[in-house]
Amino acid sequence: MSTTATKRERPVIAIDGPAGAGKSTMAAHLARRFGFLNLETGAMYRALALKAIDHDLGFDDEADLLELAGQTRIALQPQLEGNIVLLDGVDVSRRVRDGDVTAAASRVSVHPQLRAWMVDQQRLLGSRGGVVMEGRDIGTVVFPDAEVKIFLDAAPEVRGNRRYRQGAPAQTDVSEEAIILELKERDERDRSRAESPLRPAEDAVILNSTAMTLDEVLAAAEAIVRSHVREPKLH
Repeated sequence: MSTTATKRERPVIAIDGPAGAGKSTMAAHLARRFGFLNLETGAMYRALALKAIDHDLGFDDEADLLELAGQTRIALQPQLEGNIVLLDGVDVSRRVRDGDVTAAASRVSVHPQLRAWMVDQQRLLGSRGGVVMEGRDIGTVVFPDAEVKIFLDAAPEVRGNRRYRQGAPAQTDVSEEAIILELKERDERDRSRAESPLRPAEDAVILNSTAMTLDEVLAAAEAIVRSHVREPKLH
């Protein structure tokens, strides 16, 4: 637990880690288990990336993307089964999960000024606590004073296999090897970017799920939360 945690009515649970590690599944589970709101920040980057696609903007032009962000309203409406993602009032929850949007979001997210804009939005969403937030830099940048920090990791081969199995048979044209390669390339971008690189917070609990079942991972995450938060509200 951070020694400089801001006093809130309820705690913030920060979950960070590379793509495909299972952060969304863990965040949704912990939100249900402890009665918190699940605010998936990655969906915010995907929503902006989708708007950039729709406006035919280049993903490497930070000035244009920042101008677009200033004209964009992104809202997350937490639900028991996951967030509804609203882009300028339109439900884009399914579209932002498509492969082209996910790839675009990875490129959009490297821009320093754009990340700063996103961080402001994310801090506003979680300012009162009682939330589970997952992403790449929640425990290091967005909420460095989060009461609970988990860094969820797994070998890229394991993460790629999980994604391949989740996508089959709809993605029969995409090989498992291609997915693993894409994850490794994304890892390199996320870990080497100048602004908010992917790394565990100093006081994060590192949970490597490479050799764990889903039930084991979720049980371990629950135990971590209980060890950091007194008498959490259980459902």
